[in-house]
Amino acid sequence: MATPYARAALLDRDGTVIADRGYLADPAGVEVLPGAAEGLARMRSFGLGLAIVTNQSGVGRGYFDQAQLRAVNLRMAELLEAQGVELDGIYCCTCHPDRGCDCRKPKPGLVRQARAELGFDLTRSFVIGDKGSDIGLGRAVSARTFLVRSGRDGAETQEGADYVVENLLDAANRIGEILRREESA
Repeated sequence: MATPYARAALLDRDGTVIADRGYLADPAGVEVLPGAAEGLARMRSFGLGLAIVTNQSGVGRGYFDQAQLRAVNLRMAELLEAQGVELDGIYCCTCHPDRGCDCRKPKPGLVRQARAELGFDLTRSFVIGDKGSDIGLGRAVSARTFLVRSGRDGAETQEGADYVVENLLDAANRIGEILRREESA
């Protein structure tokens, strides 16, 4: 089991940490977005756990298999580690959207699994992503929400986000401000 954290950053994968390539099945297509590694490193310096929480319905739709998904996630983790960032976990819903599972965002199943393994307080944590489903997930678990504009849908303003930022580096800077305010209160 990983080290327990008081707080975590729960991050969408495509459009938030790596470039959104649609149904990405080839590790060669993994590209860490500008500012992502630096933002994640900064979040880690604040004592946050770092977990990817991602819908990957391409498996359930038959577009690619679990081995291809693992290869893409491994490549992402390798690229981040090369920049000094280690993830605490990668949690994927591979179900077809019609299945009605509890793990497909905005439902909270994946976050509950991450919390059980990493030990963080959901209400003191942050959900960061580029889609309304990410914001809905954050709302479902009473976490603070960040919409990043770095993804395909990020240019659209999503109602309900606590904060709207350009990318993960901007999110990290805002989180730093929030934590400093909380410490001084």
